[in-house]
Amino acid sequence: MRLRPPAFFTFVVTFSLLLLFFSQTSAAQSAATLRGVLSDPAGQPIRGAIVSAIPESAGATSRQQASQTASLADGTFELILSPGGYRVVITRASFARVERTIDLAAAQHLDLPVTMALEPLASSVVVTAEAAPAEANTSPAPLTTVTRAQIDQRAVDSLPDLLATLPGISFDRTGPEGGETSLFLDGGNSNYTKVLIDGTPANDSGGPVDFSNFTLDNVDKIEVVHGAESAIYGSDAMTGVIQIFTHRGETREPELDLTGEGGSFDTGRGSAVLSGLLGPFDYSVAEGYFTTAGQGPNDAFLNRTLSGSFGWKFPDGNSLRFTVRDNSSDAGIPGPTLYLPPDLGQTNALHNLYANAVWNVQHGKHWQWRVSGDESSLHGVDNDPGNFVSTDQFNRAALNAQATYLFLKGAFTGGYYYEVENGYPGALEGEHARRNNQAGYVDARWQPIPRLTLNAGARAEDNSSFGTRVVPRAGAAYLLRRGNSNWGAARAHAFYGQGIDEPELAESFGTDPCFPGNPNLQPEESKTASAGIEQRLASDRVRVSADYFYNEFHNVISFAFLLPTPTCQFGTGTYFNTDLAIARGANLSLETRIVRWLTIAGHYSFDNSRVLISPNATDPTELPGNHLLRRPVNSGSVVLNAVWRRVDFNLVGYITGQRTDSDFLGLGFTRDPGYSRFDVATSYRVDRNVSLFVRAGNVLDRQYQDALGYPALGREVRGGVKLTFGGRN
Repeated sequence: MRLRPPAFFTFVVTFSLLLLFFSQTSAAQSAATLRGVLSDPAGQPIRGAIVSAIPESAGATSRQQASQTASLADGTFELILSPGGYRVVITRASFARVERTIDLAAAQHLDLPVTMALEPLASSVVVTAEAAPAEANTSPAPLTTVTRAQIDQRAVDSLPDLLATLPGISFDRTGPEGGETSLFLDGGNSNYTKVLIDGTPANDSGGPVDFSNFTLDNVDKIEVVHGAESAIYGSDAMTGVIQIFTHRGETREPELDLTGEGGSFDTGRGSAVLSGLLGPFDYSVAEGYFTTAGQGPNDAFLNRTLSGSFGWKFPDGNSLRFTVRDNSSDAGIPGPTLYLPPDLGQTNALHNLYANAVWNVQHGKHWQWRVSGDESSLHGVDNDPGNFVSTDQFNRAALNAQATYLFLKGAFTGGYYYEVENGYPGALEGEHARRNNQAGYVDARWQPIPRLTLNAGARAEDNSSFGTRVVPRAGAAYLLRRGNSNWGAARAHAFYGQGIDEPELAESFGTDPCFPGNPNLQPEESKTASAGIEQRLASDRVRVSADYFYNEFHNVISFAFLLPTPTCQFGTGTYFNTDLAIARGANLSLETRIVRWLTIAGHYSFDNSRVLISPNATDPTELPGNHLLRRPVNSGSVVLNAVWRRVDFNLVGYITGQRTDSDFLGLGFTRDPGYSRFDVATSYRVDRNVSLFVRAGNVLDRQYQDALGYPALGREVRGGVKLTFGGRN
């Protein structure tokens, strides 16, 4: 029978629909389902995480066939996938990237619950302010974070040049290149800030850090936390803590970065960084080299840096990491050439090694265990032919074990710390000094309501020199207002902490019969308090913050000369806990993105420090009523960044007011004038693999001194190229 056209058309359409229905039903029956719930370490659901399922057949670097979704408010996600093998990648700002390899069978329903750890190198996460990593906006202590992107934009290679533009920080330098460089934070002495490199202390025992040879090779992030943090870190953390984090490999294809530059004063610099991922293993190794002839006699400087970071992540959330950094330098020391002829023979050689190993264990939903060991070795030789040779050698080795219990609205941490300090300070004339220290500490974080975070902790430090001290800390952060409109989020915070700093080994164990050490010295102590507010405006394009601080310094160690004796005809003397001082002031910051391609950031610091008691003062500047030595009352900076197409332009200005200082030669100079300095850096990205850059330091060629008698480096211009190979994910 012949079908009429309308009937034939109806038959074809019906047959096609039935065929489509059965094919879809068959596909639906064979498709697999991947479901999961994402949560943070405290058990809170994570919203907005991107979940990608990449077919193994697509290759390690292809995402063209990837299926993707985002987690919902309750942390759940779901993907409908064809049977086969997949690499599941989960990413979210502030959290560490998660990768899982799965195999799905036809019609399989696979549940994949994932706890995402906070990413220590993220700018929105703070590691240093509390015993366990936390969101930066919940920290009660004032803090500043510098990222790798900011370092690259400024084309800066020296840590002091970078930190000098941050709130509350000032430096003194006894020479343009390679001269001893000391840091002051919120009015504290140079030995009152604890410096950590991936968790390893960089201070010598009770002493400061010489930043003269610290470069930024292979550095990914820097955290600066203000206020006494001895409750967590023990000795040295009197006014704050600075922690430097080494770069970690993050690309499945190895990435090699090569940088070379040269310029004024016969300056040359080169660096190489190799990093990447091999399954659960990440690696980063780097070498840096810097040399300059300097701007005057005996002002040459040579610096070498080796660093590495190696990590292994286990499927159950556990991880191992080892980091190492080796710095060696050799510098000519011409001395205070504005007052004296240059010393043509004196040199200073430094060799510093820092190593750290840490094992993180996730046990169930609530417990995290962390065991770490670190060691630092500091070696310095100050050589002035015909006059003296002084050798200092220090070693610090420590073991730290802590456990953190995580609950829905907070965390509780308890830990034990053991440290051995060994040294051969030049003042001991080859004699050995040793201290054994141990401590127990607790730290708690709690959110009783969603907007309020409370934090408190304490440490009992037992030091073989001065016995036991208990130091507390407490603070609160409160979200005053949510929102990202023209009048955005606002946050207030307040912090109180006490700090201690052990005597230097030479101060306690000095062996000179006329100027011996004092074994009865007590630790220097601080009481610090701060309060601040942060306001965001214009849909987060503007951020304004203001922090007030008040710091008291007790039992400050001074040296007192005593009357001559028959065996010590030129007098005797030793160290005593005598002095008292305060520092109070404010740090103001403003960051604004004027348009998409133009950003301006600036800060102003007011530091009204005062000497209150100093019975053993040997210089007029140390008498009561004076500002503390080499700490400006007024200082500030401005950083302008403009990115247009392939050009990245940066202007950095640092301005400081007058500061109290001394020539220490009896010439009567007691004030170091203020100054302003401007640096310019520009880079041009030729393509993904090649970038050209030029940097001009002290572009206006200002004549100034960070320490009286020591002229700073004049105008310096350098140019170079950066080459990148590989690095695709």
